[in-house]
Amino acid sequence: MIQSILKIVVGLIAILATSLAMASVDANTGSTAELRSINGLGPTVSQAIVDERKSGKFKNWADFIKRVKGVGNARANKLSKAGLTINKMPLNK
Repeated sequence: MIQSILKIVVGLIAILATSLAMASVDANTGSTAELRSINGLGPTVSQAIVDERKSGKFKNWADFIKRVKGVGNARANKLSKAGLTINKMPLNK
């Protein structure tokens, strides 16, 4: 009985860890599909991110906001909270 409960708990922890790891997508490396998995990013802005980074990686959030049409400070904050990162960093770090 205890072994069964322990297996369930370990399985739930593994699922939670996988979910958390998948929730973060970096704008410099994520595919269009991965970017679209971020709540608030649709196909148009996801493609704009991919297209814009062809000119060079985003240096930081300020650079990202400046270069990606349709993303201002408020939207960047929401995207960061939803899991978007720039160089593996959320907006407020």
